[in-house]
Amino acid sequence: MKKIIIIFFVFTGVISFAQDVIFSQAFLVPETLNSSFTGSIRSTKVGSLFRSQWRGSAFKTNSNYAFFDTWLEGFKTGIGISFLNQTESVSSYTFNQVNFNYAMAFQISDTWFFRPSISVGFGIKNYGFQNLLLEDQINLTNYTINTSTIDPALLGSQRNFFDFSSSLLFNNEDSWIGLTVRHLNKPNISLTENGNAPLDMFWSVHAKYYLPILENHTDLSNRKSKIYVLSNFMRQGSFNRLDVGAQYVFENQFSLGITAGLTPIKNEFTTSLLSSVSTFVGYRWQGFRFGYSYDFNTINLVNSGGIHEFSVSYDFDINIRVLNRYKCVSAF
Repeated sequence: MKKIIIIFFVFTGVISFAQDVIFSQAFLVPETLNSSFTGSIRSTKVGSLFRSQWRGSAFKTNSNYAFFDTWLEGFKTGIGISFLNQTESVSSYTFNQVNFNYAMAFQISDTWFFRPSISVGFGIKNYGFQNLLLEDQINLTNYTINTSTIDPALLGSQRNFFDFSSSLLFNNEDSWIGLTVRHLNKPNISLTENGNAPLDMFWSVHAKYYLPILENHTDLSNRKSKIYVLSNFMRQGSFNRLDVGAQYVFENQFSLGITAGLTPIKNEFTTSLLSSVSTFVGYRWQGFRFGYSYDFNTINLVNSGGIHEFSVSYDFDINIRVLNRYKCVSAF
């Protein structure tokens, strides 16, 4: 039984949680997707996002993301900080990471901008092994529990590491395309003291493209509406995923969208091409922006309960960009 428990923790800690957290509202809160969005709206901004998945199962997982960034006009740079937390109910696994982000902006044509960025982080993974009760700790003669064990397993309960990432972003007034590469240094997340288990690099190519199909319509509601095509291809180790969909925005105040989660490159873990469908809605009120999304699983996960996400952010200087809106990255 002891070996089974240890194997379970190793499997969930190393395999499942070696993958990065993927937020369904990446196109509503693009800071979770690409660090080049740091300061990209040329103002000071703060926000948070809460993700709850598999609520109907024993493996309930919660993820929290918070960020703050600002724009330094004199240096044409953005600086910011973000914090990510993830917890898993059964294994008591927790993951915390803080990142410091730095982005720059270069005008490369009349309407296009190039935004490179770097991100430096410090992460802590705690696998909850302190909660294990091993065989030699149980004293059946006097019904007591020993606090020490002579178990030869050298598994550590916590792993600390530094993390380096980089992103690129190209944007005009209404569209953008970006590239993110995380874990450039492949930090060691091994559970053993002298082990070496490098964290796989995470690749993401993402885009939001404006379709001008409603511009020539005479109807007022159509002229105030915009439609975008969304895409995001991600790969990390054997994991790969392609999110494709569309977003509708009305008067830059109300937004709704839908994306399909596909597995384009088949592997031993692939069961079907379509794994999930995500729906999201956003509402902007003055400097506030609120978002909600729900993911429908299309694969057979018993009592998974779906995935819920809630987000809120606030733009402190929403009017500062009126004169030069094209210099900002379109994000809703």
